[in-house]
Amino acid sequence: MFKKLRNRFLILNLVIISVMMLISFASIYFITYENVHSDIDMQLNRISEHFHQLDGSPGHTRPEFGDSQIDHSTRSPEHSVSFIVMTDKQWNITNVASIFDVDLDFYESAKKEALTQNKDTGKFKLDENDWAFTVEPVSEGYMITFLDITSQQAIIMNLVYTFLVVGLLMLIIIFFTSKFFANRAIHPIKEAFNKQKQFIADASHEIKTPLSIIDTNVDVLLSNEQDTIKNQIKWLHYIKSESERMTKLTNDLLYLTQVDHSEIITTFSEFNLSEAVESVILTMEGVIFEKNISLHYEIEPNLVTRGNSDQIKQVVMILLDNALKYANGNGLINITLKKHHNNIVLLVSNTGEGISANHLEKIFDRFYRTDESRARKYGGYGLGLAIAKEIIDQHKGKIYAKSIIKENTTFYIELPLVL
Repeated sequence: MFKKLRNRFLILNLVIISVMMLISFASIYFITYENVHSDIDMQLNRISEHFHQLDGSPGHTRPEFGDSQIDHSTRSPEHSVSFIVMTDKQWNITNVASIFDVDLDFYESAKKEALTQNKDTGKFKLDENDWAFTVEPVSEGYMITFLDITSQQAIIMNLVYTFLVVGLLMLIIIFFTSKFFANRAIHPIKEAFNKQKQFIADASHEIKTPLSIIDTNVDVLLSNEQDTIKNQIKWLHYIKSESERMTKLTNDLLYLTQVDHSEIITTFSEFNLSEAVESVILTMEGVIFEKNISLHYEIEPNLVTRGNSDQIKQVVMILLDNALKYANGNGLINITLKKHHNNIVLLVSNTGEGISANHLEKIFDRFYRTDESRARKYGGYGLGLAIAKEIIDQHKGKIYAKSIIKENTTFYIELPLVL
């Protein structure tokens, strides 16, 4: 699917760029073509006018046409090669004005090439040279002006070849460049698609487990339909427990889905983060001591940030609950809230087995758990830290973890300080 998407992107990109290049090259070509031919027409007119002026000047006479009667004194005002052929009304050559010596048959051939085109101006190829001409009626007959345009034609052809070579090279470069950027552009889409697939698979798997337990317990109840509710109360408790777990799971999934689609509108305001953290600690303090785990906390007073107080409390609760689950027996949970430059830093640390480096970068992924057996033992779905990260990201803060194997794990939260 992604390969087809990339290929479509490449084809569309190449087609658009090819059309743009074609339009650009064609525009340059036609502008150059028009300029060259306008210059050729201008040169032909100047040569013709120069001959008219020379012909009318005192002391200048036209020699009669013959093998040695070509007027070599008539020079063109241009530096290009040119000549003029004079004819009578029947198109017979009567005189030639030229600055170079060639066989008279050449002039006859040039005249015939011009006449075969049956128009007043045009161009033709003769003896591997390109010539432009104009035919002008005069009193004695006709005057045909010829101009060598081989160099101008070469410029136009070189321009065409240059465009072809440059266009081909550009398309090759653009193809590989587009392919590189297409792969870069599709990579996050592919990654998001794979995460979505994994998310759906994991969610389905997690929902399947409590449903199976509920289904089993219902079967037990149905198989003892004559028994009293009191005697079967434990099966009902199991059903209720699993339904509560499913409710929590669906709520978490709904929250993450809303975050992904930006459907959550959160009201931000300034609040005392020190008081918010202390309130969460007081809520959890009894549970922590009940599990024979030491708790130490140091809260710097009156640290104010901007955000949603309830959401930040939820994050602190997630981190404390996580620390409580994975702290070792008779271990220690340490909480620190302090000001650091223009930020507020919250540290939640617990002693225990720690988290290896290859897991640290993934613990905030949805449904990710470092140890499936421990996850089953302590419960949970691997969504808590993912939710915590989404909340902190919404608050323009940072959340990350550091760990020392067999010693401790520390979670860090940085939030902007309101001065």
